[in-house]
Formats: sequence, C-alpha cells, structure tokens
Amino acid sequence: MPQPKAQRILALWCPDWPAAAAAADADLAPDRPVAVLHGNRVVACNAPARADGVRRGMKRRESQARCPDLHVAQADEGRDARVFEPVAGAVAALIPLIEVLRPGLVVIPARGAARFFGGEEQAAERLVDAASSVGAESLAGIADEVFTAALAARRGVVVPPGESAAFLAPLDIAELGAEPALAAEDRTDFIDLLRRLGLRTVGAFAALSATDVATRFGVDAIAAHRQARAVADRPPSTAALPPGLEAELRPDPPIDRVDAAAFVGRALASELHGKLSAAGVACLRLEVSAIAENGERHTRIWRCAEPLTPDGTADRVRWQIDGWLTGGRGEQGGPGAPIVLLRLEPVEVVDAGALQAGMWGDEGDGAARFRRALVRVQGLLGGEAVRMGVRSGGRGPAERVTWVPLGDETVPALDPDAPWPGRMPEPAPAVLIPGAAVTMTDAAGNAVRVTERGGFTGEPTHLTWGSRDWALRWWAGPWLVDERWWAPDAAAGPRARAQVLLEPAPGRDDGRALLLQYAGGWEVEGVYE
Repeated sequence: MPQPKAQRILALWCPDWPAAAAAADADLAPDRPVAVLHGNRVVACNAPARADGVRRGMKRRESQARCPDLHVAQADEGRDARVFEPVAGAVAALIPLIEVLRPGLVVIPARGAARFFGGEEQAAERLVDAASSVGAESLAGIADEVFTAALAARRGVVVPPGESAAFLAPLDIAELGAEPALAAEDRTDFIDLLRRLGLRTVGAFAALSATDVATRFGVDAIAAHRQARAVADRPPSTAALPPGLEAELRPDPPIDRVDAAAFVGRALASELHGKLSAAGVACLRLEVSAIAENGERHTRIWRCAEPLTPDGTADRVRWQIDGWLTGGRGEQGGPGAPIVLLRLEPVEVVDAGALQAGMWGDEGDGAARFRRALVRVQGLLGGEAVRMGVRSGGRGPAERVTWVPLGDETVPALDPDAPWPGRMPEPAPAVLIPGAAVTMTDAAGNAVRVTERGGFTGEPTHLTWGSRDWALRWWAGPWLVDERWWAPDAAAGPRARAQVLLEPAPGRDDGRALLLQYAGGWEVEGVYE
C-alpha cells in the first residue's frame, strides 16, 4: 500500500519585523538604524543598526552610544500586526490558506501552492515577490514541519522531503528558541540548561531518549525535543468541533476606530471563551472574519503555540481590525471601510482537561488581584511577613525551598540545577513540618534508633506522635545523611532519613506517609499527600 505523502509547509518570514514595522510607522528611510525596546533593552533591531554594533539584549544607553543616529521605538504588538496586515493580505491574494503565527511570520500548505505555481521554489519566489510589492523584505523556506520550515525561512532554503532532521542536526542549540511563536516563554532558560549539560547542537539534543526528556524536564522540553527530532508538533486537528462555538457581532454603529475595535474585541472574546469553557475545550487556531460596509470580506487565521486566553483573543481581534481599517486595503487603496459584522470561529480546539491552569487561575486580572492583596497584607504586617517560595538546591525537601520577601528578587540560595548527590528522590512531601518530635518503637516497645553502620536497632512497628499512636504498615530506610559534618552545630552521632506509612485507626482516615529525619532522635520532616 503506498504511504501517504508527508505534509509540506511553506513559511514566509520578514526579518526584524518589529523594527521594520516601527520604521514604516514612523516613515523612516530604509537605511535609518532602528531599534525596538522593551524594559529598556533592545528586543529587535534592523541591519543598519547591527552594522553600527547594536545587538539584542543591549541597554538603551549602550545602543545609543554605539549608534548616535539610532531611532528608538517601544515594543508595540498592535503596531506590528497593523503594519503586517498589507503583507498578509498580499500573500493571501495568491494563496488564501495562510496562517499567521505572529506578525512577520506566516505558514502555508505548500503542496497546493507548488502545484499551482509549477514547483515549491517557484511558489516561494512568488510569495517573496508578493511581500516585496507592499514594501516588505522577506525570505521563504519549505520543510515537512512548521518548526523546521520557520528555521528554513530564516535561511531562505528548501529542505527536501524527509531530510528535516538532517537539516536541524548541525544547528546551534539556541535555534530551538529562535522562533518565539513556536516556543514557551521560558525556552531560553531551558536552552541555557542544555548548554551546561554539554548539548551544543540540535542533533545532540535530538539524540536523547524521549523517555529521559519527558521524565527529567518540563512540558516545553518535550515539545522542543519533538521539534529537534523533526516530528510534526501539531498537525491540524481532524476531530469535529463542538457545535455553537462561534461568536458573532453586528456593531451599531459600524466599527471605524481602533478604540471601538478594542472594546468590541474584548466583548466578543469574552463571549467566545464562555462558550469554549462551557464545551470544555480551548482554542489553538482562531479564524477572525469581518464584513465591511462596502461589502468587502476579510478573513485571517491565527495559529498559536499555546491555547488562547481571553486577553490573547481580544488582542488578536483588535490587531486584525486595526489592520483592516488602516492597512491600506480599501477599494481605492486608502483606509478600509467600517466593519458591520465581526465573527470569531475556532478552527482547532483541544480538550481543556488536558491543560493545567496556574495556581490562581488564568493569568491576568485574577493573578493581579491576588498580588495586590498580598501587597496590602505586606504593608500591614511588614516586609518580611509575606514571603514567596523559590525552588532552590539541596538534598532535603526543606533545603530545596528559599523563602524571599514579596517584591525582592527571586534568587535561590543554592543552584537547583547543580548536582546534588544523595538528594531525596521525587515526589517531595506536600507539607513540611520542622521540629515535630516523634518516637518509633519495635514490637517489644524498645525505641528504634540508627546505628553508626546505617541500620535500625530494631524493626519499626509503631510510631508515637504527641498523644497518638499508630501501627506502621510499611517503612523504608534508613538513609544516612553525610553532610555538614564539619559544622560546629553538627549533631553527634549518625544522621539519617526514613519513610514510614501509618496504619489508619479504625473508622478514621488518618493514615499518612511521613518523611522522618534522625539526629539523636526522630522528627517529622514532611507529610506526603
């Protein structure tokens, strides 16, 4: 039986798009150095700025010292999307099935375009010419997967079918985070960790076992490993969408201003996410469509690496309407006509049960309200009264948390990624209870201690904690703790840890697994849930 052909993806990438959009918005000459800043640091710059020594990550003062003629603009995603709309429109005029990953990068199914234009290279050339017709510099790349195609576009190459892994293998490991639309926000930290582990290339990371990556790193590491192995990260979903997820609005009066677009977009996004929540799904690809007063129809599909939030949806609606109203796509080449109908329709959804929400719900207003409440408590009780836990380094569970006052820099006392021989294995206790003295006894009622050779003086059968006594269903250990023996406050005699499982009392649900530590006597260090 013939095997189905692998999908082919054509990516069109506009280099330094935030800087290009800032230059176009300010009507600057093409040779004017431009840098875009966020948090007083350069996040994007164009080729003339780089020629004068400006680099991403530089502070504003240093970049202006290197390039006195530098035009500085603040990061503005709305501006980037608005200026990119004519480019997306020019590409869509040739191939309608485009998906916007972010302003400056679109992906297109390559097979149909190749058939229409006579080949993949010819299709790529036509799209580059289309972008050039509206004044945008661009490069095109083709590969079997979205991630590989995006990196191929940065080099302007066509990766032959089935050779994506070979193309990716020699690339620097930093390329895994080169495209922010296809990586989590903390991908840079993960790449730094891979460098410290000695993995310098994408191929070296791809050679790791998928099981080892999944058991040692986070969710984004699994996605990065699939990308490094040239596994299609997320093909279009073929599952039928639940009915009635669309959100539609006929604004009265029609939308003709950006502020009105922001208000309408937020209201429509709230309605859409209410329906998504009721259906138990989250949106990964969203179609934004509109009908203008003069009968023009506009449609754009946004593809997202992570499920859209209400704020993310509202932002995309606002950007899109802003681009349609001011992007020069009206019948006479001027501003677009007012919008009389706006529609949001999910194109691809996933089960919301597979998503893990943050501790305080969705990011945004809820998290902001919670932080403001903590700040008020801190103002009443003092700066040290409200502290946040930061993952730290150490062997015991209590040592692996550094508590810092709210508002201070979240720097751990010890490096959590350093090797810690003898560290307690996962899972860690859910509750830490320092200083809770207990007594373990054997069947004869004798106290159980730890010998110098690292064994029990008798088999533990009971544990007494305060006025309560439990029979032990199971125990493990002891494990000697050989650390800080040089410290003047080090306990005389052996130190050790052990785990025990309490037998619940008849008619009660008080059986718990405990982590105990021994230093001349037993104490509860933590409780497992």
